[in-house]
Amino acid sequence: MPFVLLYIVLEVLAIVALASWIGAGWTILVLLAGSVLGLLLARREGVRAARALGAAVQRGKLAHEEATDSLLIAIGGVLLFLPGLITDLLGLALVFPPTRALARRRMVSAAERAAPGLRTARIRYGATVVDGETVTEPGPGPDRATGYPLITGPAAGGGGPVVEGEIVDDDRSRRD
Repeated sequence: MPFVLLYIVLEVLAIVALASWIGAGWTILVLLAGSVLGLLLARREGVRAARALGAAVQRGKLAHEEATDSLLIAIGGVLLFLPGLITDLLGLALVFPPTRALARRRMVSAAERAAPGLRTARIRYGATVVDGETVTEPGPGPDRATGYPLITGPAAGGGGPVVEGEIVDDDRSRRD
């Protein structure tokens, strides 16, 4: 409840300040123009975000940016619908693409800090996962003397020393 009261006080102060600066008639015009232009921009950006989301899903791409954009545009549209200067400015910031990108990055990083599995899932999306286990202590057998960690599992063929290297999965590695 204190948040709602603070919101109302700030909105009233902003409207009174603007009205004392440019007049009551112009203030009403600014409020109406901001809402109408903002809602038109929200509609255009919402359609664009929905198309981008659909295209990403059809390509089988992880569509976290497109989904986040859609959410931010929806929030911006609601803020534009609410009366007030502050909500109009916040709504326009979420609907306008450059400022929405800033909000998206902050939102994604906050979500990844709250749930580290989200970052891991985003990074590993589309990667080949090999089932196995990394053993950090030297295992039994002839590899005990080397002290190398062993990789066990069906893909490792029963275990062996770890070989450092790089896997290149494009056509450049196959050229002469």
